[in-house]
Amino acid sequence: MITTVSTTTVTTVTMIASMGLTAAISMAATAILIMFLSTRELAGAGKSDVSMRVARFLTIGIVPLVMVFAVIVAVRIIAMAV
Repeated sequence: MITTVSTTTVTTVTMIASMGLTAAISMAATAILIMFLSTRELAGAGKSDVSMRVARFLTIGIVPLVMVFAVIVAVRIIAMAV
């Protein structure tokens, strides 16, 4: 017996799977950004050299995560408008 699968079904399943992966990555990036921001604030409150180094070190990771967050928000807004 030969079975055929329409391309529409395969495309829909692929699109749903990629949306799930995108949502998981978006949530992970947002959680990491929140964690970095809160850790930076706590480290910045300290007066020691080590806490100041930690605060500066976390800034390196915060900048790209803020850009990723901006893209996530822009994509969500565009998706809602369409």
